[in-house]
Amino acid sequence: MRLLEKAPAKINLSLDVLHKRPDGYHEVKMIMTTIDLADRIELSERRDGQIRIISHNRYVPDDSRNLAYQAASLLKERYGLNKGVSIAITKMIPVAAGLAGGSSDAAATLRGLNKLWQLGLSLDELAEIGAEIGSDVSFCVYGGTALATGRGEIVEHIPAPPHCWVVLAKPTIGVSTAEVYNNLNLENVKHPDVEGMLAAIHDNSYEKMIGLVGNVLESVTLKLYPEVSHIKDQMKRFGADAVLMSGSGPTVFGIVQYDSRMHRIYNGLRGFCDQVFAVRILGERNTLD
Repeated sequence: MRLLEKAPAKINLSLDVLHKRPDGYHEVKMIMTTIDLADRIELSERRDGQIRIISHNRYVPDDSRNLAYQAASLLKERYGLNKGVSIAITKMIPVAAGLAGGSSDAAATLRGLNKLWQLGLSLDELAEIGAEIGSDVSFCVYGGTALATGRGEIVEHIPAPPHCWVVLAKPTIGVSTAEVYNNLNLENVKHPDVEGMLAAIHDNSYEKMIGLVGNVLESVTLKLYPEVSHIKDQMKRFGADAVLMSGSGPTVFGIVQYDSRMHRIYNGLRGFCDQVFAVRILGERNTLD
């Protein structure tokens, strides 16, 4: 038996870091939403009880470092299963891009194996398991749009943002999330207005939303990686209504309402950046159907 599951990317419309916790993680407060850029996960039953990752992307690990592998392994261990699975990952989301590609692959694997192995778990139960794998996995299990707190694993569903286009561009560099957090000085940064963004989304106000995007991690990444700052400047020059780095970077996204401006930004960025995407915000939560 085979089963297909989509693994959408996410962007942060607002990302704030409040303080470092005793457990070593950072307390965050952020608004995330899924976008129509997705990996494809194909799950196939195996009779030998093994977990096998199949990917043609050389940056995707095919062993226990892979979060999808960890998701399958955790389910097997938690429920005493001797079942095996091949997990074929077709990557569309850039790797190490601040778009939660690996986390979304793990979340899609949890949702898919719940069906394939007939576990009968709810989204809430899958999200709780996902939190053991990574901070973004819980959100990716649900998808849609949410306020995430704690280390990112406490997820409160909120309405979808106003209808718009999102143009993404990833420079040809990798960014270490650990390095970004280690260099974050919370005493000398401007904190984004997460509550204001929450109100803008509840009001379905595009004008308020574009004025409130913010990511406290930009204070580090833009200094360490000038390429990210350059892409931000270019997006603004090409006419994006709002421009922000997603997660710890290096991907930058611009928000626009109209097709004509979306095409202008997309075509302009393609001149000096290989990985450019124009997508819609999905915004709606996953179901187990």
